[in-house]
Amino acid sequence: MTTPESDLPAGEPSPGAPEGGPDRGVRLRKGWWIDLAAVLSFVALAFWITARLWLDPRQGIRDNPSDQAQFEWMMAHGARVVTDFAYPFFSDRMNVPDGVNLMANTSVLSVSLPMTPVTVLIGPRAAFLLFLTVGMIATATAWYFVLSRVLVGARGPAWLGAAFCAYAPAMVSHANAHPNIVSQFVVPLIVWRTVRLAEPGRWLRNGLLLALVIVWQSFLNLEILLMTAIGLGVVVAALALGRPALRRSARPFLAGLGVAAAASAVVLAYPLYVQLFGPGAYAGLSRLIRGYSTDLVSFVAFSRESLAGDERSAAGLARNPTEENAFFGWPLAVLVVALVWWLRRNVVVLGLAALGLLFGLLSLGREIRFNGRETGIPGPWAALENLPILHSVVPTRWSLALTPVIGLLLAYGAECVRTLAARFPTARPQLRFATATVLTMALLPLLPTPLPAERLDAVPAFVTSGAWRPYVAGGRSVVTLPLPDSDYAEPLRWSAMTRLEMPIARGYFLGPDTRPDSAERGAALFTAPPRPTSSFFAVIQSTGAVPPITPQARVDAVDDLRYWRAGVVILGPHPQSVALRRGMIELTGIRPARIGGVWAWDVRALTD
Repeated sequence: MTTPESDLPAGEPSPGAPEGGPDRGVRLRKGWWIDLAAVLSFVALAFWITARLWLDPRQGIRDNPSDQAQFEWMMAHGARVVTDFAYPFFSDRMNVPDGVNLMANTSVLSVSLPMTPVTVLIGPRAAFLLFLTVGMIATATAWYFVLSRVLVGARGPAWLGAAFCAYAPAMVSHANAHPNIVSQFVVPLIVWRTVRLAEPGRWLRNGLLLALVIVWQSFLNLEILLMTAIGLGVVVAALALGRPALRRSARPFLAGLGVAAAASAVVLAYPLYVQLFGPGAYAGLSRLIRGYSTDLVSFVAFSRESLAGDERSAAGLARNPTEENAFFGWPLAVLVVALVWWLRRNVVVLGLAALGLLFGLLSLGREIRFNGRETGIPGPWAALENLPILHSVVPTRWSLALTPVIGLLLAYGAECVRTLAARFPTARPQLRFATATVLTMALLPLLPTPLPAERLDAVPAFVTSGAWRPYVAGGRSVVTLPLPDSDYAEPLRWSAMTRLEMPIARGYFLGPDTRPDSAERGAALFTAPPRPTSSFFAVIQSTGAVPPITPQARVDAVDDLRYWRAGVVILGPHPQSVALRRGMIELTGIRPARIGGVWAWDVRALTD
């Protein structure tokens, strides 16, 4: 990805060109201590962001406890696949009796399987936290080495670009319990292997290596893989159009690409079949979720996790604290525009600029929002959101893909300044001062702050002691009050602590809407379709009031408990525990026993 000198204004260096000369490899080897310092800085940043979670094991992520519980459950599932040889793509340990299609959910098998020893020996919370922290470190490290060895060729610019790619505001926002999104360490490897496809005579080897990292990313996050594929397609097309000399490498490149596509298709054919057509598959996200878009103002605003931001400044510009996908701040926005203009004769920069514009426009969703208000102006996404594959993308996450685009632009710009300083030694102090000043103004406000944390309720002794075991004999399940969903996912943590040996009814997952009267039948819900009893306790959870109980409600309760194969109903710590307990007593006529920190209703006589 180097730029010929003829592509640049007179006297301007070639940004993105690796350091040349016969001693380049020697310089890279001698600079191992710089590489070590870079990696240690990435480690320090990751532990700074997650500091509150490491310092107190009782703390959890304040702004997204439900997703933390879900990922702890997923880590336990990966361990169960290894230790019990469980089927990896579907599980009957949640949402009894229907189960969950884990290929259609964030099962992160490429991480949960190798982390089995951590999950088994230390626990799913430790595995989740290690996944989150090491994911950020690995992402920055992978970008650093690909930038310094392949794309840019200099350590300083590579460190700048890599640090932004891993610790930009959007990435820190997703660190609120989305380890599968902050763990983008495979993306630079895909970029690297795609660049190597042009090597003559190695199309088979390079194609297979690219297929390997594609498969790896497929079991980490398919949404990121889709964005990476589109991004590489745009940049490669820009290179093919802007650099005729590169077209001579088209034959090995296309041959290797064909090998990668064929090999990855063979490996992924069955898992994708399960995802798209297996039990629990769904046809895209609901219209509500597909309406999550990026507010125009958020591109120049500061996120709540940035040094210059706070909750008030970000309120109304994003759906929740985890989806602050833009929030670059106005100084960086100005710098990016200036960089593109300055390096406009570089084909790679133009390709990145076009890609950033594309992602930015797509992220605006079906209707453009400005400062928290709908404008009535349709966005480009309106024409695309119902297409296959795209109907499973949350549109605001297209702006998340701007992070590596900007990171690359920063690296290319810094390398250009470095080359200018080498050409004009007398101007070196001025160039360095100007560069340091501009970068400080643009990036200092975006420095990350530690993730907000809160104390989690301890897992009840009823769960940790195994007191539930007699109740689930014969294929029965544990029903919790309220039943788990996206607002209350604590039972997933409890199940994870038992290595999924404790099966639970319903849960927090993406599954199909099977209601006959639903306007979006087949689209994804964030739990199982509601049943009368789950809706009854959802009302208590949200209002604290027990709805009127009719004879039909009592009949429905027995039917639902039988459907869930319930052996026991339990109520752990909950703000509405008094109302929930009273509702269950009045609904079933059974008085609970206090066992191991929970109220327990033995309902085996009812379900028999």
